Amino acid sequence: MKSYQKLTTAVPQPAACWVEEEGSVPTPAGRGKLAPWWVGSGLLVAAVLLSTVTVWVLRQVSGGWPGPTPPPKCLLIPESHRFDCYPERHVVVTQELCESRGCCFIESPLPAGSKQGVPWCFYPPDFPSYTLESLNQTALGMVGLLVRREKAYYPRDIEMLRLDVEFETDTRLHIKITDAANPRYEVPLEVPPVMKRAENPIYSLDFSRNPFGVLLRRKATGTVLLNTTVAPLIFADQFLQISTLLPSKFLYGLGEHRGTLLHSLDWSTLTLWARDVSPTESFNLYGAHPFYLVMEEGGDAHGVFLLNSNAMEVVLQPAPGLTWRTIGGVLDFYIFLGPDPNMVIQQYQQVIGFPAMPPLWALGFHLCRWGYGSSNETWQTVRAMRNYQIPQDAQWNDIDYMDGYRDFTFDPQKFASLPSLVEDLHKHRQRYVMILDPGISSTNPRGSYWPFDEGLRRGLFLNTTQGQPLIGQVWPGFTAFADFSNPDTHQWWLENLQHFHAHVPFDGLWIDMNEPSNFMDGSEDGCPPGELDSPPYTPAVLGDSLFAKTVCASAKQKASVHYNLHNLYGLMEAKATASALIQIRGKRPLVISRSTFPSQGQYSGHWLGDNRSQWKDMYYSIPGLLSFSLFSIPLVGADICGFSGSTSEELCTRWMQLGAFYPFARNHNTQNEKAQDPTVFSPAARTAMKDVLLIRYSLLPFLYTLFHRAHLQGDTVARPLFFEFPRDVATLGLDRQFLWGRSLLVTPVLEPGVDSVTGYFPRGVWYDFYTGSSVNSSGEMLKMSAPLEHLNLHVREGAILPTQKPGTTSEETRGNPLRLIVALSQSATAWGDLFWDDGESLDTFERGSYSYLVFNVTQNIFTSTVLHASAEATEVTIGTLSIFGVRKPPRKVLLNGQEKPFSYLDNEVLTVSDLGLSLSQGFSLQWL
Repeated sequence: MKSYQKLTTAVPQPAACWVEEEGSVPTPAGRGKLAPWWVGSGLLVAAVLLSTVTVWVLRQVSGGWPGPTPPPKCLLIPESHRFDCYPERHVVVTQELCESRGCCFIESPLPAGSKQGVPWCFYPPDFPSYTLESLNQTALGMVGLLVRREKAYYPRDIEMLRLDVEFETDTRLHIKITDAANPRYEVPLEVPPVMKRAENPIYSLDFSRNPFGVLLRRKATGTVLLNTTVAPLIFADQFLQISTLLPSKFLYGLGEHRGTLLHSLDWSTLTLWARDVSPTESFNLYGAHPFYLVMEEGGDAHGVFLLNSNAMEVVLQPAPGLTWRTIGGVLDFYIFLGPDPNMVIQQYQQVIGFPAMPPLWALGFHLCRWGYGSSNETWQTVRAMRNYQIPQDAQWNDIDYMDGYRDFTFDPQKFASLPSLVEDLHKHRQRYVMILDPGISSTNPRGSYWPFDEGLRRGLFLNTTQGQPLIGQVWPGFTAFADFSNPDTHQWWLENLQHFHAHVPFDGLWIDMNEPSNFMDGSEDGCPPGELDSPPYTPAVLGDSLFAKTVCASAKQKASVHYNLHNLYGLMEAKATASALIQIRGKRPLVISRSTFPSQGQYSGHWLGDNRSQWKDMYYSIPGLLSFSLFSIPLVGADICGFSGSTSEELCTRWMQLGAFYPFARNHNTQNEKAQDPTVFSPAARTAMKDVLLIRYSLLPFLYTLFHRAHLQGDTVARPLFFEFPRDVATLGLDRQFLWGRSLLVTPVLEPGVDSVTGYFPRGVWYDFYTGSSVNSSGEMLKMSAPLEHLNLHVREGAILPTQKPGTTSEETRGNPLRLIVALSQSATAWGDLFWDDGESLDTFERGSYSYLVFNVTQNIFTSTVLHASAEATEVTIGTLSIFGVRKPPRKVLLNGQEKPFSYLDNEVLTVSDLGLSLSQGFSLQWL
């Protein structure tokens, strides 16, 4: 809005702009200080005038406007900057409807009512908004009062708002807007308390007074990161909207959706409302993550998190611009200034919490299917995997293990041997995981099903507005839904799991259907009339209703109504489940959840849902797992080879190669389709799958260390290339390759019928993981051989990867000798690290029960330094050192001063074997 006021005929001065600079009392900008977005606005004026002239000429050529000529103030707004004033779908937006809202109406070439394209109805520059009436300094920042004097067009406008600004750290800003007079629902997420104001923030914050707006700028570059003056702030009881310009078109995040990693800003709408639906482009999926990351010109990055759990949509447009539109709660923004994309994600996690450290076995290979049909058939699959010596850490069961699909039961006929199967898995150092759903069967004779009887007695289910348990329908038939917002439900959940664990000693839990999913819309009785189930505005949710295939939004929960808590359901169940596992097993839990929300990485991982056995699904899994790296849920993967439909041998082989590099690697498929575990394929395909799993297992020390760094400081595990090369614009759209950490590049084949693959190699030296041969890239696409049995892996110069001789389980592997792979930089240096503990105990780092080693190479000397030691490290040896990029054949190699035999190949790889060094002892190795 504000940016267009300059374009009126009289060109008014910015009469009341407050300019805030850290440490100073704000003063009106018109009194000797011009608000920064007015400076140099001549380019915008010229662009808009040019656009207007062009539109006028085209209208004359085509016969004029179809109706009355729009007012000049409307014509002055270029199409890319038109912010939608009539976002309702399934409405033919007429000029009369539009102007009844006080907005501009200009038809676009698309059919009326279409939401894909330039809005026909958009805000004029003078649309009434809030005025910043006062702004006062506080110990942590500022507090202000916003007043709206003219009502907007949604019911129950809130006329007075409170603005709280806290300069929390030098790289984090907190802006919160809420009702000045009455409390409103806020997300019950613990955020870090702030004790003092940032001393040297790398950002500056300015305000427009009338209309109210925020302008946030990066000090070092002057880049404007937020400019909310472009459209009015609307804050009604059930409609909250704020828009901003973006500094570039490179935007990521805003999950959960299926699509490319880099979002299109061509008038796209992303809806956040947890929904059970097979991953499909443009649908709102299982989780809600109102966080985005933007790459700015020059390689800096920033992130924005809206702490709000209500149904919302985020509209992207080519200005570039973005509109947040939510139907409840408050506007509670955290902005993270990076400036590096890795740092943005770390700063985000400082607010929502760092992810849990998984047990080592969680990083092994997992196998599952819906439709084993019996515990004996499940057991046969496990034995076949062992027979072929294919690595496997965990066997899973889907809902067919249950008796009548009821939680905390197993089928007494078909799965009678389940306890024996689990015992056998444990004897072979393997683990067992089974599925649980939050819908509790409600139709059993009283006294015959304790989970429902006891939940009912304690009042632990979602209730209708009439105070009775809301009954929907899921796999067991009619069901009630556990209310995980109630702490008492956590205790009941624990007791149920304890009872079941006494019979079937499971090791991890898979929580599904927790959007929550419902085969009915709302309940067996539908949903009551009212503005919770039928709000004044419904975001672009699949099914056009908040209760489509879920429970009524009006359902009562302990903490609030479901209208507010729906997107938190999976998080709250994950929290209860992780806690129960810790209390039952006394070890690190593994929980994999379908529905997710920010902070959930502390409690669970995630799989990408019910995908299909198609090549495009395999591709889409990469942007999926990279997005969840941004969302701080690093333990993520897709169903390898696809869940629904029937896979092919070629597709499954290629997918096993890619899936071996998912942080969470599980092959899973549905019932009534042919089996797709590695044992059922031809010897050639089976061998290719086995080989790539052995590579994964050899890399477990490296992967485990990456998860330690994620847990400790918020590093990503699976990482987009642009995180490591933010100034290389060629990386900004890449989502067919990815990195593990900063140094291992994975380039999978994602198409059928090919024996080569093309991948991008950022500038520098990259070494073939298998041979150590090098390629020196100038930043280019390279075509590589990729026969069906081969996955291309490359190590970045300057890295040291700890690897291990692989076994068929993670426990077997961890006892084998280590091999350290050194990839020398062009200056002959390298660095790496290793975190080592017992692989499953709680809080090993926090308790000091771990070893941590740092590896360095400089001036032809490799050094291993033990920074912290524990007993486990004495049980493991370092057997081999492989050094890539040694340009001259050495005359001799010295280990701690003693000469050692070595081998040297023409591709500049130096190998020293039979070292036999204890991991707990530092050492040096020199080549001369």
